[in-house]
Amino acid sequence: MKILIVTYYWPPAGGPGVQRWLAFVKYFREFDIEPVVFVPENPTYPLKDESFLAKIPNGVTVIKQPIFEPYKFAEFFSKKETKTISKGIISGATKQSLIQRLLLYIRGNFFIPDARKFWIKPSVRYLKNYLSENKIDLVITTGPPHSVHLIGMKLKKQLGLKWITDFRDPWTTIGYHEKLKLTKASMMKHKTLEKEVLNSTDQIIVTSFTTKEEFEEITDRPISVVTNGYDQEEISEAFLDTTFTVSHIGSLLSGRNPKKLWKALHDLTLENQDFAKAFQLQLVGAVSDDVLISIKEAGLKDFIDLKGYVSHKEAIQIQRSSQILLLIEIDSAATKCIIPGKLFEYMVSKRPILAVGPKDADIAKLIKETNSGCFFEYHEYKSIKYQILEYFKQFQEGKLYAEVKGIEKYSRRELTKSISEIIKSI
Repeated sequence: MKILIVTYYWPPAGGPGVQRWLAFVKYFREFDIEPVVFVPENPTYPLKDESFLAKIPNGVTVIKQPIFEPYKFAEFFSKKETKTISKGIISGATKQSLIQRLLLYIRGNFFIPDARKFWIKPSVRYLKNYLSENKIDLVITTGPPHSVHLIGMKLKKQLGLKWITDFRDPWTTIGYHEKLKLTKASMMKHKTLEKEVLNSTDQIIVTSFTTKEEFEEITDRPISVVTNGYDQEEISEAFLDTTFTVSHIGSLLSGRNPKKLWKALHDLTLENQDFAKAFQLQLVGAVSDDVLISIKEAGLKDFIDLKGYVSHKEAIQIQRSSQILLLIEIDSAATKCIIPGKLFEYMVSKRPILAVGPKDADIAKLIKETNSGCFFEYHEYKSIKYQILEYFKQFQEGKLYAEVKGIEKYSRRELTKSISEIIKSI
């Protein structure tokens, strides 16, 4: 069976957006599926990781077409602000500069569904010709950016082909939508496009249970949950840090700012001399100014180790060496559906996870199910502090580890098997 995957993110793109379908492409042939991947020729990726290029399977066909992206013009206003917004790091409304407010308004109201919309028409023209000359059994579009789903929808309408939509994140309920300065007309256009896509596709795949429930209110099309997952990375043996490293890997957006956690950590440094000597807060990836200021204001300036963006291989190494792994999600009902890919990589590292997020978050269910750590809501200062102290005592005794269970079904090979079964059922 031959399928066409339409995606914006592909190596050398870095970050989590590229890893999901790169992994599926890696394993599809084991399930008698031959993938062809359609990607932009000249994309503007906010993060790059050249190491992902080596993970593209030999012989896989990758076809490309040029894309026009307005981010390059936006850089004339402010290169820094443009890069920050493209990474998803958006300051709170009261701290936004005039340029950032202007760029967000333009991004939200002139580029619907997103700034990659100019890739839709040329891609449809090119793919119509490609599909007429090459036998493809089914097309899959994966977003965000959700403009790729409009490519799939137009091909479906014009050619009547089978089409699956994969939503790595929700569309109109995603947390950052409220920061885009959308007018009522723009918001209505987003909702209309979302509904049209959800009711035109043959099958919907989502990464979380909450997103499935949300979409079931909009469409009666079949919806399957296929989460993100992990690979057993071939990495040299990791030795645990001798310090009590509490590490966060990935972007810390402005909204991911659990001040009660920062306070708990600071108070422990004041109350426990051994903790103060051993503790280190390790931040790997982009960190917003808002979060960094909060951490420093909490009195943790001398304990921060800012590493910036590292390769995926190095990130895995850090996860396996750290004593505690932080997982932080924005404290909003709109983000309870977010299950980041790094959660599964955290799990397989077998280091205890300390997660902070909104009430009824999907990540809480998975952490409990796999016994991989603890989840807290933002306000739970005493519980957070107590748990960190318990972890520290176990660290001192050399007994700190996570007795993880039942994570095999989240391996990317098993998830590819699930996707393959869905593909073959249509």
